Amino acid sequence: MTVDLRKGRMGLQACLLGLFALILSGKCSYSPEPDQQRTLPSGWVSLGRADPEEELSLTFALRQQNLERLSELVQVVSDPSSPQYGKYLTLDHVADLVRPSPLTLHTVQKWLLAAGVRNCRSVITQDFLTCWLSIRQAELLLPGAEFHHYMGGPAETHVVRSPHPYQLPQALAPHVDFVGGLHRFPPTSSLRQRPEPQVAGTIGIHLGVTPNVIRKRYNLTAQDVGSGTSNNSQACAQFLEQYFRDSDLAEFMRLFGGNFAHQASVARVVGQQGRGRAGIEASLDVQYLMSAGANISTWVYSSPGRHEGQEPFLQWLMLLSNESTLPHVHTVSYGDDEDSLSSAYIQRVNTELMKAATRGLTLLFASGDSGAGCWSVSGRHQFRPSFPASSPYVTTVGGTSFQNPFRITNEIVDYISGGGFSNVFPRPSYQEEAVAKFLNSSPHLPPSSYFNASGRAYPDVAALSDGYWVVSNSVPIPWVSGTSASTPVFGGLLSLINEHRILSGRPPLGFLNPRLYQQHGAGLFDVTHGCHESCLNEEVEGQGFCSGPGWDPVTGWGTPNFPALLKSLLNP
Repeated sequence: MTVDLRKGRMGLQACLLGLFALILSGKCSYSPEPDQQRTLPSGWVSLGRADPEEELSLTFALRQQNLERLSELVQVVSDPSSPQYGKYLTLDHVADLVRPSPLTLHTVQKWLLAAGVRNCRSVITQDFLTCWLSIRQAELLLPGAEFHHYMGGPAETHVVRSPHPYQLPQALAPHVDFVGGLHRFPPTSSLRQRPEPQVAGTIGIHLGVTPNVIRKRYNLTAQDVGSGTSNNSQACAQFLEQYFRDSDLAEFMRLFGGNFAHQASVARVVGQQGRGRAGIEASLDVQYLMSAGANISTWVYSSPGRHEGQEPFLQWLMLLSNESTLPHVHTVSYGDDEDSLSSAYIQRVNTELMKAATRGLTLLFASGDSGAGCWSVSGRHQFRPSFPASSPYVTTVGGTSFQNPFRITNEIVDYISGGGFSNVFPRPSYQEEAVAKFLNSSPHLPPSSYFNASGRAYPDVAALSDGYWVVSNSVPIPWVSGTSASTPVFGGLLSLINEHRILSGRPPLGFLNPRLYQQHGAGLFDVTHGCHESCLNEEVEGQGFCSGPGWDPVTGWGTPNFPALLKSLLNP
């Protein structure tokens, strides 16, 4: 919705105009910025100061209300033992709960109006405000900010960011969680193409993971597809100037989709599709979500971030807060190192994920492709968790490989599979038993100084992440690997289960983790062999955590055995 900041000029306007006059005179007191990316990511270079008259967009995350109640509601609608299980909130109910106070809305709008900022849009929940303004206005509004052009990443992306922290007037600090569009740089994709393994003999082998390999390994039949008659739908989100092409999807299904019913095109694109070359990551997401969740209506959220001031992930979160009817399952191959994000940003994004959970959305995030990760803190190495994978309100998907890379066999750990323990979020109650059991029984735990044993542990589940075929820019590409592959596969299978639930009059699965942990991973193949990578030093020698019986922070509860998973998740 468009917000007219000129309405209601009486009341606080004179006060805030006075406040803005103080800002300009340098006599106003400020609060330190709550949100900033701490260092310039490698691979990015400054191209110099931006033109003061250049326009950019900033996103103001307004302080929400009733967050404790929101957390309680997530629990009761997601816990199968609760009488409220499956009784999800509508977007209007969520808005009524979290909408910023009238004082917050009035204070922020008058502050912006006093600075001459009038072109703003809000969302239904009224807790985000995106405004278009000149760089001159932005630097006056947020003292300390100084906007520069930067270029970096594999696609030589251009962005406008401030290398310096901003300040908020103290009168505004209680009303604004953070201002987005100043600091965070787009993370680069970690999807990789691996060398083709060498194999002796050709009897009974496959030459890479395709939809038929997925369906055979996870025990899907030709009948395990969507009916085409329900209101079931699924979605994936693409960022970082990643686009898919309809022609690539059609060619992929021609090559690999002949043995099961499927839809030939994406049902809806939310956002703008770029005209550039297709990205392997976007192609992979769409092709495997639509072949695992076969014959189910599929949406693609396209937030390319081509406007230099935008943050694509924030744009996606705001889209969720502005649509009353959404797909039931969303898969996202996006992540940042936890330590690269401010507390204000990470807590607010976590609240947005909580809002989605109360509405019955199943959000699956890739666990990352750096194993346990590694960084140095005060000269000592530690593992490096990833966010949003570490959020307690998403289902995080790790990665596996076939024990024999050319045969459909048991799965082992894919050494890149992201996993570990959050340094921000405490361990949620739903996984207390499973994680405690792992910590007390694993024979291969890394030194305790490397991880926060009391943090939210991830991933929750896994699927094959190694050796996929993808069609991109009309070319079939083999041996593409990463948890960006396993995530849409698991999401597609959950969409098939939602299909059965909807057709039998039950609500969709919603936030899966409380049920998943209560059922101790029922319906999943337990992955018990292999370790993922970590710090290359003498103490751990490149080894992070190792898988074992039951849940582990490498493959979660394991990979899907579709008939058993359907049985375990169909009722109630």
